[in-house]
Amino acid sequence: MSKKWVYLFEEGNASMKMLLGGKGANLAEMHHMGLPVPAGFTITTEACNEYNRLGGKMPAGLMDQVREAMKSVEGIMGRDFGATVDPLLVSVRSGAAFSMPGMMDTILNLGLNRQTLLGLADATNNPRFAYDANRRFIMMFSDVVLGISKGRFEKVLGEHKKRLGVKLDTQVGSAAMQEVCNDYLALVLKETGAGFPGDPWKQLEMAIEAVFKSWNNERAIIYRKREKISDDLGTAVNVQAMVYGNLGNDSGTGVAFTRDPATGEHKLYGEYLMNAQGEDVVAGVRTPHPIADLRAQSARLYEEFDDIGKGLEKHFRDMMDLEFTIERGKLWILQCRVGKRTGAAAVRMAVEMVDEGLINKAEAVARVKPSQLDQLLHPRLDPKAMNDMGIRPLVTGIAASPGAAVGKIAFTADEAEKLGKAGIPVILVREETSPDDVHGMLEAKGILTARGGKTSHAAVVARGFGIPCVSGCESIHIDEETGEMLARDRTFHAGDWITVDGSDGRVYGEQIPLIPPEVTGSFGVLMGWCDEIRELDVRTNADNARDAKQAIEFGAQGIGLCRTEHMFFETDRLPIVREMILADREDKRQAALHKLESVQQDDFEALFEVLEGRPVTIRLLDPPLHEFLPSYPELLQQVTELKLANNVLQGRALGNVLAERETMLHAVESMRESNPMLGLRGVRLSLILPGIVEMQTRAIFQAACKLARRGVPVNPEVMVPLVGHVNELKLVRERVEKIARESLAEHACQVPIRIGTMIEVPRAALTAAEVATEADFFSFGTNDLTQMTFGVSRDDAEGAFLQQYVERKILPANPFETVDVASVGRLMRFAVTEGREVKPGLKCGICGEHGGEPASIEFCHALGLDYVSCSPFRVPVARLAAAQATLSNPRKKAAAPAAAKPAPKKKSPGRAKKA
Repeated sequence: MSKKWVYLFEEGNASMKMLLGGKGANLAEMHHMGLPVPAGFTITTEACNEYNRLGGKMPAGLMDQVREAMKSVEGIMGRDFGATVDPLLVSVRSGAAFSMPGMMDTILNLGLNRQTLLGLADATNNPRFAYDANRRFIMMFSDVVLGISKGRFEKVLGEHKKRLGVKLDTQVGSAAMQEVCNDYLALVLKETGAGFPGDPWKQLEMAIEAVFKSWNNERAIIYRKREKISDDLGTAVNVQAMVYGNLGNDSGTGVAFTRDPATGEHKLYGEYLMNAQGEDVVAGVRTPHPIADLRAQSARLYEEFDDIGKGLEKHFRDMMDLEFTIERGKLWILQCRVGKRTGAAAVRMAVEMVDEGLINKAEAVARVKPSQLDQLLHPRLDPKAMNDMGIRPLVTGIAASPGAAVGKIAFTADEAEKLGKAGIPVILVREETSPDDVHGMLEAKGILTARGGKTSHAAVVARGFGIPCVSGCESIHIDEETGEMLARDRTFHAGDWITVDGSDGRVYGEQIPLIPPEVTGSFGVLMGWCDEIRELDVRTNADNARDAKQAIEFGAQGIGLCRTEHMFFETDRLPIVREMILADREDKRQAALHKLESVQQDDFEALFEVLEGRPVTIRLLDPPLHEFLPSYPELLQQVTELKLANNVLQGRALGNVLAERETMLHAVESMRESNPMLGLRGVRLSLILPGIVEMQTRAIFQAACKLARRGVPVNPEVMVPLVGHVNELKLVRERVEKIARESLAEHACQVPIRIGTMIEVPRAALTAAEVATEADFFSFGTNDLTQMTFGVSRDDAEGAFLQQYVERKILPANPFETVDVASVGRLMRFAVTEGREVKPGLKCGICGEHGGEPASIEFCHALGLDYVSCSPFRVPVARLAAAQATLSNPRKKAAAPAAAKPAPKKKSPGRAKKA
């Protein structure tokens, strides 16, 4: 007996998502709820995987089961598939376990041929409808199954409309629509040489196979990669009896959400079109009406639909995305799924659903994706700059996905992808988008379309990925061939700058400055719940008071990494640093160091003041000194050119400049290293040039004492970078402690002296038991630790081969984005275990880029780290990810590597606890 590949809707339920896909499982669930769902069946994800395993062959017995299931559908609907009298037509849709809107392929009206077409016209007494259904079927089937682009068919239809002098598809009459169908069939014959398949069963088999194949189309692969969905899940196929929204003005179709997916407001939200099929709404062929308008057309239908939406939301305990059709006054629900939403909407819905008793706090925290919080942090237009510049909107469209974006116009997805990958901000401008544009949409800063509404493809994809989008901007006219956009009386070309505001639908013809967002309300409440749950502290990487202040506002509990070299690169300090490097006498070097100490002390005072007693981990100077000097090739060119000019001028006027450049060239030449990232830097610099570490230590503790005497709490931590051997740390620690104690004695001040190290050299991790004897804390510098573990240079590898490694599945992920648990993670685990055996309670954290990445945070939680540290705008993401890590894997005190400290009391629901 062959495996069961096909399930009728009555045989499934919502728990079978992995087998039936999300769409199929929900259709089955709605059937059991007694909702008006057209009959149908689902072909399992296992069938898709078996098809791929067999190298593109249909599994044995599959089509026999499909025929048997179709008999059941025929019985329920009272029509026969392939019949010449009142034929049953079906839709064929994909349905993966995880929602992938717009990523897979759909075919409507399947089963039409010359005979069934006549039967449909007779049964509905509407030949025009039958021909319209047929031309849609030919176009979709040809696009999905035969590989003939929809654009070819749209061009044929456009030529007919132009000849008839009409604008809308609904204005094309029956006879003309029949001509359109004939021209479509002629196009298929020309392209394939075999003509359009006429056997409905052959059509169905080809369509099922096309959906299987679509699992591995480019846009599906791109979407899965972005959403981190496994390539091995496969897609189900849903075959469902057709109901028709294009039978006339008493029929229609629409898409709706039980809450606003952009803002989270608790109200029915969506769009519909009368005398249309579902593709018309999402494809942006006609601009649809808001769902609220349906109440005026038919209060009965609106109330029925509203009741169904409320019932589904209560049943699934989440905001639902619904597709519906009205056929001659009867409402049908075609599918439901948990709705995609913006970050702002996700947070608001989670909080309000707790207030409504629909879910609990833990579910609310688990439901919001860390990536969605990024959307809350999108920049917005600077109103002051707009007022000062006298800027007014150029045109206004539909606010489809919030946030503001500035970029150069690109009229094609390929161009948007090219510019985006080159680091150029780009706005993708299209008449409308399709799934084939996804690769360009993902690289764009913003999206602008002339057609489509809030549920169009552009809107749904943009909201899902947090890309600002303005859709349905009908006052712009786009000519892709000439590369021009006409807006009012202005013409824009590819490469011109524009600004879009997806929050209010306005488009501007200028570059407008953006400002960071402010997050309050539901965001603060959700963050408070995260802080109640999480066991990891969250710090920030900040090198100045401005960034530190922003991070504290986002809930940071301290600074996990202050890179002092960043302070040196500022324009007023760089000349002093160069003075120190180029000094040919010790007194000159000390004079330069004294100047640097003064400015460093000012920097630290500002940081300590902002942090108000929270820990500030200050890394001593790390990069090689040559980084503060011009590059060797640049200097060599300058000296050569100056020498030539000096010869021409016979030494007049250029002597001093030339001598200065030659001195700098000799200095850079003497510092040149074959591999500077493994050369004289970090702790080695502190040992070879001790004046630098002495200067920095004095600046830290002089600043700390100054604020402490003013009553400002301070909590400095000194971190020694790039330690590979315990003796390195021991020697630097002795020097730091000596200078620190001198400063404290000078001011009669009590400030704790804590000295730790970055674990970024594999040897330090492997000898952690030794290193811990001289360290008060460990902080994992996973950027360098990953480079040294993999033996690659990040700057070179990411551009040269890492992306290919991920795409070819040589590596599961980019190890510079997510901690490679098998190697770097193993070193971290070893270091934590060994270090805490020697020094119980040893504080351990992470300060590399991985500190703000959710999967890496989950690993750090499981490892028993005390904190993660990340950039200021990643702090909310880290707070959420840390809470979700606790929910999925709460720490057990008995098994914890170190005793857990009690959580401090919180000042308010939205304010983070202090470390």
